Amino acid sequence: IIGVGTIIFTDEGVGVYAAQYLSQNYDFDENVTIVDGGVLGFGLMTYYQDYDYVFILDTITIDDNSGSIYVIPSEELLGLGSYKQTAHEVEIVEMLEICSLLEKIADITIIGIVPDDIQTVEVNLTKTLKTQFSNFIDETLKQLDKINVGYKKNQNNFTLDYIIQNYANPQTTRELRND
Repeated sequence: IIGVGTIIFTDEGVGVYAAQYLSQNYDFDENVTIVDGGVLGFGLMTYYQDYDYVFILDTITIDDNSGSIYVIPSEELLGLGSYKQTAHEVEIVEMLEICSLLEKIADITIIGIVPDDIQTVEVNLTKTLKTQFSNFIDETLKQLDKINVGYKKNQNNFTLDYIIQNYANPQTTRELRND
């Protein structure tokens, strides 16, 4: 599970927050890795080759209502030019195009949510995406259920607001990542 995005541009950070939320509030089978992909782009290519399934949590620039959630297999994404709106979206699609030429590539799925604001410089999410966040998490868990990935809710109860408020703090981020 790779959460991508830039937390300093409001809704653009939703994928990173979702990955952190899942990491902190759920226990997964030992073969599941949750990655803060940020804007690593091509640096994530090894995950596409080393794993059987990869889920990318991200915003997706589609002409639809903010907060709408899409599940897009990589083969559909390759033909979806309108997805390529931000720098990391371009990198993701280009990386998928390169990986499609390799002998082994994971079954890659984008779980995307239409942002309301990816231009304002603010470490936060808009009200629309905060409202839809639990549906975004539920959709991710639903996709994991489809491939029989085991997980359970743990004793933590880190809220989305807690994740957002504390993720940008370097000390808290280290503590969150080490839990």
